Formats: sequence, structure tokens, C-alpha cells
Amino acid sequence: MTVFALGPTERQWCAELRAMTAERLSPLAEKGEPGRINRPLVAALGELGLLRRLFPAEGPLRALDLCLLRESLARECTEAETALALQGLGAYPLVQAGTEAQRTRWLPEVATGRAVAAFALSEPGAGSDAAALALAAEPDGPDGWRLTGEKCWISNAPDADFATVFARTGGAAGARGVTAFLVPAGRPGLTGERLDMLSPHPIGTLVFDDTPVTRADVLGEVDGGFAVAMATLNLFRPSVGAFAVGMAQAALDAALAHAGARTAFGGPLKDLQSVGHQLAEMATRVEAARLLVYAAASAYDTGAPDIARRSAMAKLLATETAQYVVDAAVQIHGARALRRGHLLEHLYREVRAPRIYEGATEVQRSIIAKELYRR
Repeated sequence: MTVFALGPTERQWCAELRAMTAERLSPLAEKGEPGRINRPLVAALGELGLLRRLFPAEGPLRALDLCLLRESLARECTEAETALALQGLGAYPLVQAGTEAQRTRWLPEVATGRAVAAFALSEPGAGSDAAALALAAEPDGPDGWRLTGEKCWISNAPDADFATVFARTGGAAGARGVTAFLVPAGRPGLTGERLDMLSPHPIGTLVFDDTPVTRADVLGEVDGGFAVAMATLNLFRPSVGAFAVGMAQAALDAALAHAGARTAFGGPLKDLQSVGHQLAEMATRVEAARLLVYAAASAYDTGAPDIARRSAMAKLLATETAQYVVDAAVQIHGARALRRGHLLEHLYREVRAPRIYEGATEVQRSIIAKELYRR
């Protein structure tokens, strides 16, 4: 298999994933409440073995497998895709830097869908500039700290069963002096609230008021937490592009079906040159984004030195493409696509956030520009 074409095994796996998602996961997603964790859906992801694919026993998770998984789920059910991705994002610092005791306690719970994870990096004053985080971890005895501050725009907050929390343990500015902690729900002083956001998946705040943590809660090294965060994001960034490609393909499929069936001006919409050319542009951009995502994932899996540039390019192109394709599909459908509950109305709300989280479009362009000169 090359990065430019999937083999028959991969194509069959993706088709099976889409069928499973449509049959088993979409009905559960429809019963969920916007802005709340859909625990039956998370449990079903575990029962179907999909969450276990994030934590393979035989070795590290391949970025390409993660991309194929997220793209396939996204084409059928964005809620299922997001629930799976958030489990991986919240738990992967544990995979990469956790102790044996931490992994034994939590990873089986995450993989079966019994525990919900969160990745708590962003703050009211530290979004795209993640190194500017200010959550304070003040020393408390020889082996402990007290957390004081707030995390904001955290997926699965405040109802996750545990969160990977990044706090400032050292006095140095920027990336230095940041430590990653595994903080279970129910710790004294830990509260939060749900935020009503455009995207329907659960997002909220975490507020720490003198919340105790110890060395047993540290993920990796003290003052080494920023590297833990970046290692997780480097793995998941190409797959954000895969999520976007899945949404774009779903929108394109809907537009193709509608343009082929809808008649106007004496024939099907697809025969109008303006519509046909629009569909051709949409399809070309989706395929280009897909190939760039696969290439970035393969670069990660082979340890390529330019993974930062490739991942940034993949996320940039895929998320911007998805926004364009969903918007164009809405235009082709007309007013019916604006009706609450229509697939494209749903995708129109979902597609906006990936251009911001895990590194906004402008941040990706900055990374690419720096990497061009680094070479």
C-alpha cells in the first residue's frame, strides 16, 4: 500500500466501519442530548471494539489507522467519530507518559467505554498559544501541589471521569515549567460548567480551587508536560484532517444525490454547467485533502523528519476544504438544507470548530512557514 491508494483490505475495513456506524451507532447518537456526554454511545464504541483500536496491544497506534477510523465514522455519524476521538485525545498522554499503575487503572476503562476522558490544555487566556497557560500548581509538601485556575473549551468537561490537566509547576515562561497531571473527577475543589457552543458535542470548563495532586498523578516528568501535550497533538493533528475529510465526503455525497434527483429548468440540476462544475471542484478538493491527510499520517508512522510541516498542511487543507464543501453543498440544496435536522444543517454546525481547535488555521500557516525556512 502507498500513501496514495488504499489496498483492498483497507477499503473493506472502511466500508465495514461505515456500515457498522450507520446500523449501530447513528441510532444511539440520535438519542443523545446536545452538549452532554452520550454514555450509551461511548459504551457502544467500546462494545464494538472500536475504542480498543486506539490502544493496540501489539504496538503503537498507527496514525494512518486512526485517520481511516475517524474518516469512516465521520461520513456516517459525526457524534460517534467525536466521541471516539475525544477518548483517544484524553487518554493518549496516559499511553505515552503514564506509569504502569496509571495505565492499569484507567486504560481498560477508557477502551471499554466505561470511563470518559478529557484533554485539558486550553484556558481563557491560552488557546492557540498553548504555552501561555497559567493554571498554577503551587507546591504542597514534598510530593504534592495545589491547582488553582481554570481550563476552558474542554471537550467532555465538566462530566468526564478524568482529565489530563496541564499546569504550571515552574516559574519559567512559555513551554518550560509545565507538568501534566491525571486528575480524576471528584477531587476536592474541582468543579466546572457546561458551555452552550455551536458544535453539539460536550464542551465545558474545569475550575480548580486549591485542588490537590501528588506525584502519583504526574504524567511523565515534572516540568515536562508540554512535551506530553505536543506528542499527543502531533499524533492526532492529521486525524483532525481525516475527520474533516469524512464530513466533506458526506456533504459531497449528499450534493451528488440531490443534484442527480432534483429537476430544475427542464432537467436534473447536475446537467446545469454551474452545478456540474461546482461538484467537480468539490470532489477534486476532497480528494486532494484526503491524499494530503494520508501522506501526513504515513509520514508520522515512518518517523519522517518533516512531520510538523506535513501535519500542519494536512489539517489546514482538510479543514478549510470541509468548510468550503459543506457550504457549497448547502448552496446546491437550497433552503431545505437550512432546516433544523437536515444532514447539511448538522454538518454546517459541526464543520466550523475543526478550523480552530488543535491549532487554528492561522497557527498551521505559521508552522508551515517556519518549517519551510527550517529546511
